[in-house]
Amino acid sequence: MTPDQLNPPPEGGWESLKVDELKAELEARGLPKSGTKAELIARLADDDVAQAGSAPAPAAEKEATETDEEAAAPDEGVRHQPDPAEEAAAPEADEPEDKPKARRRRGSAETSTGGQRRQRAPRPEGDLVVRARARYVRTAPRKARLVMDHIRGKRVEQAQAILTHAPRAVSGDILKLLNSAIANAESAYELGADELTVWRAYVDEGPTIKRYRPRALGRATKIAKRTSHMTIELTAEGNGR
Repeated sequence: MTPDQLNPPPEGGWESLKVDELKAELEARGLPKSGTKAELIARLADDDVAQAGSAPAPAAEKEATETDEEAAAPDEGVRHQPDPAEEAAAPEADEPEDKPKARRRRGSAETSTGGQRRQRAPRPEGDLVVRARARYVRTAPRKARLVMDHIRGKRVEQAQAILTHAPRAVSGDILKLLNSAIANAESAYELGADELTVWRAYVDEGPTIKRYRPRALGRATKIAKRTSHMTIELTAEGNGR
């Protein structure tokens, strides 16, 4: 059915017709006639819009539209070259003033760009200190300090021998910490164990773990399980330490 053969909507719109009249109109257009009155009205309105859009445009309007599109289309062969002076003088006003600044990520300054491999730091001259720290070691600070006093100021090889034969159980933890400090010196500054000396070795008290033990007559006795933060600092021989 062409748009000229369609019945135009009444003056009051499709809402002014009854359901039977709406169904008759839908049947004449070949559309389904089931549903509520609102659905029938919406179906007729959609069909009117579709039929109106499918109608061919007049030749004069079509030519005018084509002329406007050709005038608006830029020439593909010629590109606009911006003036360098205009770019330098143009203020950066595109970004709003109240735009929040990007939060700087921690450690972004140390992040290497370009995917290059991180180079090893050169061996420094003068004062050099290599540190290693162990935290929350399950031993009392008093017992750890007794062993630390024996290795302070000793050469690394001598300190390793002392810790290996020391009778206290905390000697094993301190030996692991000393080996970690030696590995740090070898990795960062290419220093061997025969070039290093224990400059500082100290123990700080960590948090105390509280436990309870049952005793006679329903009593409970408090048990304090102490922890330690141990630090060892090595220095190269011949640097004035």
